[in-house]
Amino acid sequence: MRRLVAIVNSSAGSAGDEVVSRVLAELGEHADTVEARIGDPAELPEALAGHPERDPVVLGGDGTLHCVVEALAERGELGRRTVGLVPLGTGNDLARTLGVPMDPVEAARVAALGEPRALDLLRDDGGGIVVNAVHLGVGVEAARAAKPLKPVLRRFAYAVGSVIAGARMKGLPLRVEVDGRVVADGRRRVLMVGIGNGRSIGGGTPIAPDARPSDGLADVVVSFATSPLRRLLYGVLLRLGRHTGRQDVVTVRGARIGISGPPVPVNADGELTGPVTGRTWTVEAGAWRLSAVRAGTRP
Repeated sequence: MRRLVAIVNSSAGSAGDEVVSRVLAELGEHADTVEARIGDPAELPEALAGHPERDPVVLGGDGTLHCVVEALAERGELGRRTVGLVPLGTGNDLARTLGVPMDPVEAARVAALGEPRALDLLRDDGGGIVVNAVHLGVGVEAARAAKPLKPVLRRFAYAVGSVIAGARMKGLPLRVEVDGRVVADGRRRVLMVGIGNGRSIGGGTPIAPDARPSDGLADVVVSFATSPLRRLLYGVLLRLGRHTGRQDVVTVRGARIGISGPPVPVNADGELTGPVTGRTWTVEAGAWRLSAVRAGTRP
């Protein structure tokens, strides 16, 4: 029987006591499970250190999952401890990519009994990691516009934020290189850059619809749609996952992605960082393991 520690983020999305109780009961049916409640990501290292022989199961959203993987990386335990996921956040984008059930009890069963799967992550030159996606430009502004709408609109807040941001954003003079290939030279203005290990951001917006988080490569999407009409069309098609076929959008795959230009904020796994004038991300293939993927699912 597996030994698990359920990491409960009390502040994440829909993590109510009744739901958490049902999830813990389901985990306990299939594994030796203890609970560790946190109210802040800063408490994660202590929670993991207190149960060094147990695999963590995340009860929370993308942000909590990111923090757990980051904490395991800092402890040098990514290859030793398999992570489980019960998506209780508002976005749950990586869970959607991986086919993790949205029903908490079913997700708990998969987390306890699922087949461990090696997944990639992105590591940047500032020491940060990304398990799902990173983006710059209009997507960051969309996330900012969506933030005050989240309590009411929940996962649909990002779609509304995208419309607001698309009407305002004029583009950025960014240079983008992928495995040494210049994708944007800094002279032509860029509306958005997305780097996808997972496929979606903002609760289901498919920024990199063909990304596969276990292929050793990131999907890089660069939009040059900077005129008012092009911005509007891009925003609509982005939400539908049909933006990558546009002539003003370039999509490439690579293992090393560099971006430079004027100071810009960066959204990594839903968290804003920066602003930065340059950053490089490198794919670390098969760097961590997730037990929330059943054999036969797509990634």
